[in-house]
Amino acid sequence: MLRFGLPGAASGPLRVLALGCHADDIELGCAGTLLELKHRAPSLEVRWVVFSASAERAREARASAEDLLEGVARAEVVLHEFRDGYLPYLGPPVKDSVEAMKDFAPDVVFTHQRDDLHQDHRLISELTWNAFRDHLILEYEIPKYDGDRGAPNVFVPLDEATCRRKVEVLMRHFGTQRSKRWFTEDLFMGLMRLRGMESGSPSGYAEAFYGRKVVL
Repeated sequence: MLRFGLPGAASGPLRVLALGCHADDIELGCAGTLLELKHRAPSLEVRWVVFSASAERAREARASAEDLLEGVARAEVVLHEFRDGYLPYLGPPVKDSVEAMKDFAPDVVFTHQRDDLHQDHRLISELTWNAFRDHLILEYEIPKYDGDRGAPNVFVPLDEATCRRKVEVLMRHFGTQRSKRWFTEDLFMGLMRLRGMESGSPSGYAEAFYGRKVVL
């Protein structure tokens, strides 16, 4: 198994752009990796973008993001209010909002994986690749009812404490989701345990991503 670290800028901070359709997507897909980067890169800068977050969901999204990003060198949380489930039908304004992120000049972009069965997720993945052709893009996975688990090819080993911190943030901040049968601590830990087994993580835990194009 080939191992290498996430890239940083030749000089200056490590810039991370995290894109999520809904209020808890970034947390579900890559919160553990962002926590790990926060420990590794004291000069970390993060732009955190949620495309569909209004009213109570927006409050949840901001509180969770600020919790996870506490202590980073620079953090910006951007919340849009596009209609949940309708992103492919809104078209131009959604694309414009993704294109507007180019000014951040990220070193790595986290986004949804292209074969996700949720239509909003697929659109954001497609627009990410349209806008960031010369960047490292890592596509994260979201556990859900649709059963679209695939075979990711990039793994970030995480210690158990980091995994439990991720789960604690999810359970604390997203009260609107706790009634859903898939929104449980054991499911979140179980997925990271599965990916840890697949990647041979020393701790037994990992987050997994799809890296369609990676230049070493």
